[in-house]
Amino acid sequence: MNGALAHFDWIRDPGNPILPPASDSSSDNSRGMNPFVLAVDGRYRLYYSGGDADGHHRLCLATADIDKRPLAAARRDPRPRRPGNLRRKKWCVLPCVHRFGKLWHLYYTGNEGSDLGLQSFPGIGLSVSEDGIHYERYSDQPVITGDQTAEFPNNRGIAGGGSIIEDVLPDGRVRYRRYYTLATGTRSDDVRVDEEKHCAVCHSTNGVDWTDHRIILSPRGDIDNEDIAVAAPFVWKEASGTYRMIYCGIGSRWGYYSMSEAVSDDGYRWHTGDGRANLTLTPDSASSGESQMVEYPCVVAEGDSRPRRFYCGNGYGATGIGTAVAQVVTTPSD
Repeated sequence: MNGALAHFDWIRDPGNPILPPASDSSSDNSRGMNPFVLAVDGRYRLYYSGGDADGHHRLCLATADIDKRPLAAARRDPRPRRPGNLRRKKWCVLPCVHRFGKLWHLYYTGNEGSDLGLQSFPGIGLSVSEDGIHYERYSDQPVITGDQTAEFPNNRGIAGGGSIIEDVLPDGRVRYRRYYTLATGTRSDDVRVDEEKHCAVCHSTNGVDWTDHRIILSPRGDIDNEDIAVAAPFVWKEASGTYRMIYCGIGSRWGYYSMSEAVSDDGYRWHTGDGRANLTLTPDSASSGESQMVEYPCVVAEGDSRPRRFYCGNGYGATGIGTAVAQVVTTPSD
């Protein structure tokens, strides 16, 4: 890409958070995180992970009118069913939804509640739906596990924050790319060991069997906003053929998540600039909800195709879910 990194300027919504935790809810009164948003019939469907007072997490759903301003999301009932077992004694988090033929697939990450740190997340599970709202588990077993890359064959931890895009093969079949987080950290007093994460991708033709796992981005020791972990790769392809990715970095600069942007010609080899130029949303000391961290992005095209980003803030969503819109495109050099 000739050493240049196309870059968006993101403007936070002044009404953030658009979906704060609800004190009168038994499902999400302590946390709202991991937003995954789809535009369906003039409304946003906002799937997210809600935390309750006991520290358990389940998948929830809110909706919002796409054209209404200020943008505000309202919880709806029924929520997507709490899907599968998947050893998820404690958490069911990180929804990712995509339509495969007549069925909606809802992918999610389980946490077994053990004391293994990132290795307590044993797999990505699947539930299916005909309407995108009411889900039934496909299996109690994960459909994607964290031991499939050549670099980390004995790893267990995996997290589903990311997106799915479609490629048309020469024979006319559709192949799906699933971007996700490979959580390789193990319990340690060294945060670089304890919180180590990489961005990865795998492939499928049916949405159930996923193969060809590849690491596409790893922490960089020379960049203080992502020298510990990179995670939650949300990828989309523009009409021009350029692939864009918003991802989260944990680094020694803040100690928590910030969000950065990368670009690619093929969706596998990514250009991130010098590590500072590609920062697109950072903790904001003036914000009561985002002073500590910003994380878990989901991007949708809105109106004139400008991107809108959904994300969460302090305390991994303890202050709820916010949004920002891309306003200006600049092109800084490496």
